[in-house]
Amino acid sequence: MARRLTDTELRAWQAFLHAHHDVVGSLDEELRSAHGVTFAEYDVLLRLARARGRTLRMGELAERVLLSPSGITRLVERLVSKGLIEREMDQADRRAVLATLTTEGSTLIRAAARTHVQGIHEHFTTRLSVAQLRAVASALERITGPHVPH
Repeated sequence: MARRLTDTELRAWQAFLHAHHDVVGSLDEELRSAHGVTFAEYDVLLRLARARGRTLRMGELAERVLLSPSGITRLVERLVSKGLIEREMDQADRRAVLATLTTEGSTLIRAAARTHVQGIHEHFTTRLSVAQLRAVASALERITGPHVPH
């Protein structure tokens, strides 16, 4: 049988969950209100904006945004219907489907990035000292490993 969590373990776990929920919820609301996209949609657009040629295979996109293949398909379809990305067969490998950021998607992601970064400052980074930010990063990287931008 698994041992119980100590008070400190439970406090840390619950603080992590609540902080994530609150910050992501605030960022999501700001992106929806200002730009008509969800936090998850913004994440997809950002990954495509950073990709070479503004294009990724659907499987690679799903891995980068931590979604299942079916989850990324639904999300991409919403973005296609908004004209922010396009889907097409990979000419080099007809089994693969590519997602490509459109000009409209590029315009939106540039504007939304300003809102998103402002929200990160407001809801997260300015609430902590530099020492606390370093401690948070160090502690979470013990779990996930160092972040490698993609």
